[in-house]
Amino acid sequence: MVFTHDTELALQAAVTLANSADEPDTLTEVADLDRVWEEFSYTGRHDRTRAELDAVRALRPRLRQLLTADRDGAVAEVNQMLSEARAVPQLVRHDTFDWHIHAIEPEQPLDRRILVETALAMIDVIRADEMSRLAVCDDDTCDSVVLDLSRNRSKRFCSTTCGNRNAVAAYRARQK
Repeated sequence: MVFTHDTELALQAAVTLANSADEPDTLTEVADLDRVWEEFSYTGRHDRTRAELDAVRALRPRLRQLLTADRDGAVAEVNQMLSEARAVPQLVRHDTFDWHIHAIEPEQPLDRRILVETALAMIDVIRADEMSRLAVCDDDTCDSVVLDLSRNRSKRFCSTTCGNRNAVAAYRARQK
């Protein structure tokens, strides 16, 4: 494990949300947000409204900017996010999760909590000097964000589809 479980989960959620803005957009209905909520074990307030969905959709460019920033740029963005939210880190334990950090009340809107949880996860990435774990997909036709949690830092593509497309292209190029 490169990072703690909650850090990995927050990073995976942020990458999923940032990439959901790519074509085809995969965050268009409240049910799509419900799936993200469940998949990444969010807790606290979840209104399940169009307004909440729109607020989460609106933060996707900011998440992408953070996830693709250089280290110093990420620091500035994290500090801004935490300042805006007036984040107060506290250790909490709930559900199946042992002690971990929350820095915003569970009653706050989901989009604000997502930003704060992403910022907290990025603190671990920045402090460990592991920014290379975040990149843009190596497929020339794709701009999705890649989170590499592998031991050998070998993940280059955002999905199996992009990886397969490049493997087929490389195979065809070798056959010529």
